[in-house]
Amino acid sequence: MDRFGRIPIIASGFVLGTVGCLVTAAGAATVSAALVVLGFVLLGASAAIAILIRTAAGDMYPPEHRARGIAFVLFGSVFGAILGPTVFTPLFAGRDLEAGALVVPWLAAAAIPLVALALVLAVRPDPKRIAELLEGDKPEEDVAAPLGEIVRRPGVVPAMLAGVASLAVMVSVMNLTGYVVVDHHHHGQSSVFPIIGAHVLGMYALVLVIGTLIDRIGRMPALAGGLAVMSASCAGLIWVASVHMTALLLFGLGVGWNLSFVAATAELADRSVPVERGRLLGFSDLLSSLAGAGLALLGGFALSTLGVTALAVGAAVLVVLPVVWFAASGRLRPVPEAA
Repeated sequence: MDRFGRIPIIASGFVLGTVGCLVTAAGAATVSAALVVLGFVLLGASAAIAILIRTAAGDMYPPEHRARGIAFVLFGSVFGAILGPTVFTPLFAGRDLEAGALVVPWLAAAAIPLVALALVLAVRPDPKRIAELLEGDKPEEDVAAPLGEIVRRPGVVPAMLAGVASLAVMVSVMNLTGYVVVDHHHHGQSSVFPIIGAHVLGMYALVLVIGTLIDRIGRMPALAGGLAVMSASCAGLIWVASVHMTALLLFGLGVGWNLSFVAATAELADRSVPVERGRLLGFSDLLSSLAGAGLALLGGFALSTLGVTALAVGAAVLVVLPVVWFAASGRLRPVPEAA
């Protein structure tokens, strides 16, 4: 993205998404596990590229409005959350979940990235060029600094740490909550849907308000506040067992993630120039994804061997530790603006 521009790379991600859906449909039609796994790998690559759209959002706004701009992009996920049930609920209605029944839904899913591809290709000029124009085309910024040097800039490590902690805990708790509700609290499988729905609502529905709030109060207070809300939501899982209260806690987990994730992204964008921004956010995403996968495995082990309390306490502690460090080191005070 830093070398060729944002649009070509983002567009390639949506192409991968369509191909991944088609390959998965072929796997369902032929009952081929190898094709299904290949399709999922392509879909994972597509999702990893698509989330870097927020890099383009960071390009198109000056620092004082950057969080709000990133929030605009994330707000698009609300439509995806609505579109998914609208399209796929009728397709699954009254059907047995055999492999053959999944072919048509995967073919339908293949059309969705194509819509996104058309929208992305319509963006002019490339957001990287917009960023260069906003920053005045400074000649010294045409060459990217080494990644190690970028990471050592003020504000980068706290933002990356907050981003990694928030995404890892959010992913692990979100994915394990269904097991908690169904197996540990003995609710029906259908109870998972309103809980995850509340979580998605918390993740994305308030982004426009949250983006403006982050620009107003500053990145570090927003990072700490979001992580604190996530910690309280995770800890609450110790005491609640009802579907409604679990949904409320997962809503809080989504809001806290939203606040910390947007703030972390805005801070990383502030600390990098256009030719560095994609690499820095990509590196942060890589660490976050690896941590999320590892924590989901570790959380599953803790849940199955030690119970819900271990999962809730472990997640709450992990996500609040960066806040303790920020407060102890005085990092909650604003850091100097990047040159």
